[in-house]
Formats: sequence, structure tokens, C-alpha cells
Amino acid sequence: MGFVNRDIVSIKDFKKEELEHIFKTAEKMEKDGYDSTLLRGRKVGLLFYEPSTRTRMSFDAAAHALGAETIWFAGVEGTSVMKGETLKDTIETVANYVDLIVMRHPFDGSARWAADVTTNRTKRGHKKVPIINGGDGKNEHPTQTMLDLYSIRKTQGRIDGLEIAMVGDLKYGRTVHSLSYALSMYDCKLKYVAPDSLQIPEHIETFLNRNHIQFTKHSKIEDIISSADIIYMTRIQKERFPDENEYNKVKGIFKINRALLSRAKPTARLMHPLPRVDEISVDADEDLRAYYFEQAGNGVPVRAALLSLVMGAIE
Repeated sequence: MGFVNRDIVSIKDFKKEELEHIFKTAEKMEKDGYDSTLLRGRKVGLLFYEPSTRTRMSFDAAAHALGAETIWFAGVEGTSVMKGETLKDTIETVANYVDLIVMRHPFDGSARWAADVTTNRTKRGHKKVPIINGGDGKNEHPTQTMLDLYSIRKTQGRIDGLEIAMVGDLKYGRTVHSLSYALSMYDCKLKYVAPDSLQIPEHIETFLNRNHIQFTKHSKIEDIISSADIIYMTRIQKERFPDENEYNKVKGIFKINRALLSRAKPTARLMHPLPRVDEISVDADEDLRAYYFEQAGNGVPVRAALLSLVMGAIE
């Protein structure tokens, strides 16, 4: 399917059958166990210019489970970025040390830029070093979307025919942007729950309308709690707001506790890309519909499948 040396920059670059192939590969790895010889001798660079727990650690765990080594930085302190080194120069340099780069960066479009840098290196006779986008600003987070879809598929047995509600920061939330693009490949009903100031961006609405995707917008969780198959919560991201006063107007606006969650279908699942702040009460953790920690765990098989496919260890 053309995964070898492929840059993973946007979920929009994928077809439905390609996503399904990734999921089947991840399923097989979960069932049969990880082959610790599969990526032996390979090196994966983890360049995280922004904080990360789950994305960085699950890529690290996946690489090691398959026998690869990782080299990384988390935050720019202690790196030459503090001396003014450009993203281009960092990528050019690190590409000499590794076979693949996973990168998180605060600027929208940075992953595409990094992929262009490594592609241009091949024109000078260097090997291709693929880029995997671990989140670029408020733009996209494609591998999070892959594990989200995998989680939906795993808990519901399908993706087609579901009602999926996304709640919280839909304006700045890159995870819901990527998830919206991905779900447009499936037959789903989408419900967006947010205050007007944080609703899904206009360019995504335009994309959904152009592709004839059913969606509605809401201002209260109560509007969707009893009908949704998946309730996808997100935190209000203080660090993305240009004006702290605007953040203060909406912080804490949506909260799910165990009592509210009890109104959802028994088969529904509450998901969250994490970290949470106060949008999901700790008492909801005990409800069988709460799935966010298992969802985070699904990052290892999905990212192991991606690493194996992109580095050509499996087809």
C-alpha cells in the first residue's frame, strides 16, 4: 500500500483502506505479541519541542518492543535550539543519526516543512528519513487519530453507523481536527459540543459540507449524552489562547461526572486524548464506559504497526 518511507503528516493523506490495514496490523501485534527482532539495528529520533507524556512514551515503548533504539529530546533546553538553531538545521542534523523522526512542534505546518527538508536531502543522495507528525501546533495529530479510531473500532466493533460527539476545545484542539477529517471516510453522525468561541473551525465545517458529512453543533453535553456511542472529551487548552481573558471565560465550562455519565448508553464509551484537567471527574474513572486510559494504551500497538510499516519491516 505504499507505506515504506512514507511521511505521516496529515490524516487527510490516507485512504480508508490504508487506515484499516494499520488497524489490522496493530490487532495482530496485540494478539501475537511484538517481535523484538523486527526493527533491530534501527534508530528512531523523538524530537519533542512541546511537552508530551503519552505520544512520546508510547512511540518509545513501541520502538523498543520491536528492537529499535531511540534517541530523543523533550523540550528545547539543552539543545542547540536555545542557541538559535533553525528547525531545518536540526532536522538536517538529526537525519544523519536516525532512520525515522517523530516530531512534535508548536507551529502549524512544521511537520510538513520537516518532511520537505528530509525529502530534499534525498536529492543530494542521502537516504530518505521519514517524518511522523506527533502534533504540529493546533493543526493536526494524525497518530492520535489512528489510535482513537482503533479504540472506537475495538470498543464498538465498527466505526460506520456510529454517533460520535466531540466536546470541549474544538477550535484549538488538533486531535478533534484530525479525527473530523478521518471520520469523513466513514458513515458516522458527528456532534460538536462547544461554546461559540470554541466551536469547530470554519475550514473544517467547509470540508465536512463539501464531503456531505452529517454534523450538528450543540452547546450542552446533555444534548448528546444519551444518544452518543462515543463521547470524546477534550480539555480547554489554556496554552493555545492568545488572550488569557478569553480562556477565563470558558475554562471549566464542560464537566462529566459519574452521575452524568450514567445517562449514557451502556455500550457508549467516554474517550479523551489526555491530559485531563477538570473536564472529567475522578469519580467517572470507575464507570465501565470510561475508556481514556485504555485508549492511551492503544497507542503502543498502533504506533508499533506504523513504525514497522514505514520502515519496511512488514507489508
